[in-house]
Amino acid sequence: MEEILAVDWRALGDRSLCDSCLGRLFGKLGHGFTNAERGRRVREMATIADGPCWVCGGLTSRYDDLARLVARKLEPWEFETFRIGSKIDFEMAAREESLWAGLALTGPEPLKAEVNREVGKRVSDLVGKEAALESPDIVAVLDTGFDHVDLQVNPLYLRGRYRKLSRGVPQTRWPCRRCRGKGCARCGGTGKMYPTSVEEVIAAEVMRESGGTGHALHGMGREDVDARMLGRGRPFILEIKEPGKRRIDLDASVRRINESGIVEVDRLAPSTGADVVALKEDRAAKTYRVLLRMASPVDEAKLKGTLPVLVGEPIAQRTPGRVVHRRADTTRARRLLSAEVVGVEGDRAELRVTAEAGTYIKEWVHGDGGRTRPSLAERLGAACEVLELDVLDVHDGG
Repeated sequence: MEEILAVDWRALGDRSLCDSCLGRLFGKLGHGFTNAERGRRVREMATIADGPCWVCGGLTSRYDDLARLVARKLEPWEFETFRIGSKIDFEMAAREESLWAGLALTGPEPLKAEVNREVGKRVSDLVGKEAALESPDIVAVLDTGFDHVDLQVNPLYLRGRYRKLSRGVPQTRWPCRRCRGKGCARCGGTGKMYPTSVEEVIAAEVMRESGGTGHALHGMGREDVDARMLGRGRPFILEIKEPGKRRIDLDASVRRINESGIVEVDRLAPSTGADVVALKEDRAAKTYRVLLRMASPVDEAKLKGTLPVLVGEPIAQRTPGRVVHRRADTTRARRLLSAEVVGVEGDRAELRVTAEAGTYIKEWVHGDGGRTRPSLAERLGAACEVLELDVLDVHDGG
């Protein structure tokens, strides 16, 4: 305890400190002691008088009451882990910092850190839940000056793969272009361009179980509104905001979603916010079924001879005209990984195409007025129109 004996305590003057605030001055010395226990030892060695605390004004003696305040605030919520945050009076924090400077201390612990830890331990005992610094279900922010608690209820994340069985369904809620979601004659007062979405079908059943206040669906890319998503489905993470319940019957939710006839999911499993970032960054190739119509009957031999030439050839795709109003007008390089003719009948052909992430398949077929080059239409020397587009697989390795 040489550090304690080396302190010039005359800088403290006639100001008194409680055991906890005295112990916090040496909070980084020794292990296995509370600051109050450490403070009592310091007081014995330095013969410092006890009395009303100049730093905390008695705050450290109120941890039990503050913990009960937090526990009552947490009662309506279902959670497994929590964290305590706190707001400390500015003048209180300034007093402790001036004391550190006056005593030339190198290892003090801030009052805020002690409040978080000590109240957290007591709350853990009261609610029977674990305090966690990383990714807690709920954060209780305690304002020690007003005995007020604000809760930050972190989202519930669930992951799975969805299949979209119907055309004319967007991945997420699409606000009406005319009223921008407010409701008008064009959208029948719904505020939406389409009656429902993949997000709404999935989220409705989970919201029913969890009692959340809102939701968001994060997909590994998205298919066009008029395209189906088939095969194994598209990986997604559903975010439920401020869930009242976290232990929900996921199998029951899946069954109800799959009864919609619009969307199917393979499962719902717990996920995290960090997984959303990884999902968004994944650049998975995709395989498509394309049903196209040509201006004249398809020359099957020419079509079969053209596709292998296009595979692997750099494709310069300028942002499609249909989306340039909402996305940056830039040119991107993409490639086909494989392409084959599945069948030909009259002026129609069915193709199976695998392409790099971000490839606009419709535009690769018809050329988009020259914004995509080369295109199938350009190489065939005939106008092409996509009649149907389905995503058959998202090659994410899952």
